[in-house]
Amino acid sequence: MTTDAERLDANRRNWDERVPIHLASPYYDLAAFRAGRNTLHPFELEELTDVAGKALVHLQCHFGMDTLSWARLGARVTGLDFSNAAIEQARALAHELNIEADFVTSNVYDAVAALQQRQFDIVYVNMGSLVWLPDVHVWADIVAQLLRPGGRLYLLDGHPYSHVFGEEQLTVEVDYFSAEPMRWDEPGSYADANASTAHNTTFEWTHTIGSIITSLATAGLHIEFLHERAEAYYQRWPFLEHGAENTYRMPADMPTIPLTYSLMATKPHA
Repeated sequence: MTTDAERLDANRRNWDERVPIHLASPYYDLAAFRAGRNTLHPFELEELTDVAGKALVHLQCHFGMDTLSWARLGARVTGLDFSNAAIEQARALAHELNIEADFVTSNVYDAVAALQQRQFDIVYVNMGSLVWLPDVHVWADIVAQLLRPGGRLYLLDGHPYSHVFGEEQLTVEVDYFSAEPMRWDEPGSYADANASTAHNTTFEWTHTIGSIITSLATAGLHIEFLHERAEAYYQRWPFLEHGAENTYRMPADMPTIPLTYSLMATKPHA
C-alpha cells in the first residue's frame, strides 16, 4: 500500500524535474519578470493590501516569482517549497535581481520547524497548492502557528468544484467528497505539454470548500471573506476562452461555474 509520504516524494520528484522546463517556458515569461513585470493578479493587490514592511511567508512558492513580486511591493518575504531544485532557482533569481528574500526547502507540514518557529504578518498561498496536500486540517494548524496575532492568511486556489469534471468536457468524473487521492501518470507539464519527462507519477487530493473553511475556523482563524471566481488562470478545458490578464472564462453561450476562489482569514489577538 502506498503511503502519503511515498506519494509526496513522488510529487517532489515530479516538481524537481519540471523546474528547468518552467524556467524556459513562455508560460512563466521569466524575461518579462526580469524586466520588472509583477506576476500577481490585480484583484490580489486589491484584496491583500498594506504589505509594505510586513513579514510575508509564501508556502509552496515554486521558484519564487510571486514571492519576489510581493518583495517588489515592499514586503519582507520568505518562500518555502519542498523542491530544493525550485528553491535553488528562487535564490539565484533573487540574487540576480538584487531582491532581498529568504528561501527555505521544506515540506509544508514541517514548515514551523524549518522556519525556526518564526511568525509572520501574512501567510500567502496561491494557485494549485492545496491539491498537493493530503491533510488540509494539519495545513490549517500550520498556517495558524505561522501567523502572529492579527496576521492574515491570503489563499488563492482552484475551486474544488471544478475538479469533479473531466479533462475535455463538463462531465462529472470525480467524487467531490472523495478522501482518496487521484493518481496521475502524465508526461510534460502544464507549462509545456511536449516536454520530455521521466518522473510523471503524481498524486492529488480534493478538499471541499467546506473542509477548507472548517479547518481554518477550527485552527482558530476568523474568515474575513471567500470570493468565488468565474475565471481560471490556465486552459482548464479546451473550450475556455482566453481573456484579459491571462484569464480563461466560459464562452458566452455556456453557464458559468466557480473556477477559482480567494479567501482571507485572520488570527485574532490573544
